[in-house]
Amino acid sequence: MSDNAKSAVTRATEERLNEELLDQLSLYGRRARGAVEKVAPELSFAEYSLLGHVHATDGARAQELARVFGLDKSTVSRQLAGLMRRGLVERDKGRRVRVTSAGERLLRATRAALLDLLGDRVADWTLEERRTFADLMRRYNAAEPEPGAEAADRPA
Repeated sequence: MSDNAKSAVTRATEERLNEELLDQLSLYGRRARGAVEKVAPELSFAEYSLLGHVHATDGARAQELARVFGLDKSTVSRQLAGLMRRGLVERDKGRRVRVTSAGERLLRATRAALLDLLGDRVADWTLEERRTFADLMRRYNAAEPEPGAEAADRPA
């Protein structure tokens, strides 16, 4: 086989693998959203993500959240308004959004339930397989850091 033919085979293999990765990541995203809605029907995946980030950073402004999540500030403001109406977050005097005790309880309960679901899904994986998967996910997520990613990487 010529070098050009090998190169074409390699490119085709890479494309197929990237398509498979994209399909698997899309499926993961749908399942992650569904898992949050299953264990905490009162929270959307976006609300859970915002709540977790605000908790992890001990407060944030809507503009910061918009930058971290790559959303328009008005979208984030609408999400935050819903969380505020339900008493899950509040604004402090500096206009930073902070998680309330009710929000913290809901976040803790949701995270615990999600960890249970995850534990069930990987129960037959070895510790080394879990470690490898976590390392690869970390590497994937770090490949193109988002603005404010250092704060977003802290667990909720």
